[in-house]
Amino acid sequence: MQEPLISILTPFKNTQLYLAACLDSICNQSYTNWELIIVDDGSKDASYTLVESYAKTEPRIKLLKNNGKGIIDALRLAFKNSRGTYITRMDSDDIMHHDKLKIMCNSLLKHGKKHVAVGMVKYFSDEGISNGYARYETWLNNLTSEGSNYSEIYKECVIPSPCWMLHRDDFIKADAFNPNRYPEDYDLTFRFYKHVFTCIPCNRVLHQWRDYSTRTSRTHIHYAQNYFLDIKLHYFLELDHDTTRPITIWGAGTKGKNIAKALIDKEIPFYWICDNEKKIGKHIYQQELHNFNYLKQIENPQCIVTVANEQAQQEIKEYFKTHKMQSMIDYFFFC
Repeated sequence: MQEPLISILTPFKNTQLYLAACLDSICNQSYTNWELIIVDDGSKDASYTLVESYAKTEPRIKLLKNNGKGIIDALRLAFKNSRGTYITRMDSDDIMHHDKLKIMCNSLLKHGKKHVAVGMVKYFSDEGISNGYARYETWLNNLTSEGSNYSEIYKECVIPSPCWMLHRDDFIKADAFNPNRYPEDYDLTFRFYKHVFTCIPCNRVLHQWRDYSTRTSRTHIHYAQNYFLDIKLHYFLELDHDTTRPITIWGAGTKGKNIAKALIDKEIPFYWICDNEKKIGKHIYQQELHNFNYLKQIENPQCIVTVANEQAQQEIKEYFKTHKMQSMIDYFFFC
């Protein structure tokens, strides 16, 4: 029985320095029935020529030029030209583990449709990995090892863009790359969550994630934090907000203010609480800030927590536990 075809979708732009390592890791996969649909998104360096040299000797590589503009258009073009039963994505500056495709495909063959194969990631960089990225890696891998990725989906993107795979039918059901919403990887993750595609637990590092100062996720406006808040609130209101229950924002820092302003713009009423004595009793956007104990007076609230301090988060979790409030039902951490 022939192994199913896997389509690897890869946009690239000015990644000449890293493309060879990426392409070598794909060509050397232990799983061999794959096609790479790789799309040049307007490179100004020698990236296109480099990929072209690989495509001349490797028939499984299909090189295209983006006829639109930006990563979403490039991904749409790649998917349109793909034929695989299973769909995955790869970043042109990263490296696949030798058995990545085999492990993910076998997981999907075992579990069937309505599942997403995921894997642990490992950051690497010539400049060293910052503490923030190291913590993100640990947090992400802890979720992946249990398949509990969605449990903290409102904090940060819980499925890395270059480390997922699912059946083509499911990908189409989730609306593929059609939405024009950035960050596109976070939006796609929310749509996996929306369609209740189960993440298959994985305790192996399958992807080496390169970090460097000019990486798109560090430099492009579409990956700024205000976009993250927009996407979080959009899907919270669509998927998890019970309209019979009042929204309460916990925290009056920048993120709390941005969420408050967005709710006001949408004409959605809310309560606002915090534990900052300097802000309690004051009004921001004509909305009074209450002490966090005011929560007891609100009937059946749903809380959006925008407090970033880890110690404070633990104290808030204990407070919710004391009041028998459940994560992802009664409260949602947005940071």
